[in-house]
Amino acid sequence: MDYGQRHGVELESAARLAKVLGAAGHRIQKLDLAQIGGSALTDRSIAVPTGGIQPGIPVTYVPARNTILLALALGWAEVLGAQHIFVGANAVDYSGYPDCRPEFLAAFQNLANLATKAAVEGRRIEVRAPLVDMSKAAIVKLAMELGVDPAMTVSCYQPDAAGRACGLCDACRIRKAGFEAAGAPDATRYTRS
Repeated sequence: MDYGQRHGVELESAARLAKVLGAAGHRIQKLDLAQIGGSALTDRSIAVPTGGIQPGIPVTYVPARNTILLALALGWAEVLGAQHIFVGANAVDYSGYPDCRPEFLAAFQNLANLATKAAVEGRRIEVRAPLVDMSKAAIVKLAMELGVDPAMTVSCYQPDAAGRACGLCDACRIRKAGFEAAGAPDATRYTRS
């Protein structure tokens, strides 16, 4: 989803991963949440914090992002006749995002099964979040077991034009800690360690 984020590195990464992993299809949908603002990820006038993870909801929270993205996925699921929507939300290493909690995902699934033609006609849609209760270390290990090269993935909130991670934002700090806890080498290209 091109939602107006600061960079296109994660979009490029998603396209590469879809190709390498043999996805049946890959789309990039554009929706400019930068018009709403209110987040360091979509508003360049708000600095991405690099001083360490702080308590509370960070300025990198994008207002209603997962609700909007799941709503779009729900519409597409109905068109495709899909029974499941998969989302990569993670709550264990929760960094303050209310839309990454299991209770949010359960509430969205309830909404999906009240608000869709599919559900009214007896075809319920299930929201699945296989990573939601996993530690970052467990996610790193799972990626490696499944043959996903973590170096092809992006976590950084502000990578440079070459796709190198900043090494300082909350996402980079959480990623580094996950690799360390997993005892796995971190092949992420950082501009700073």
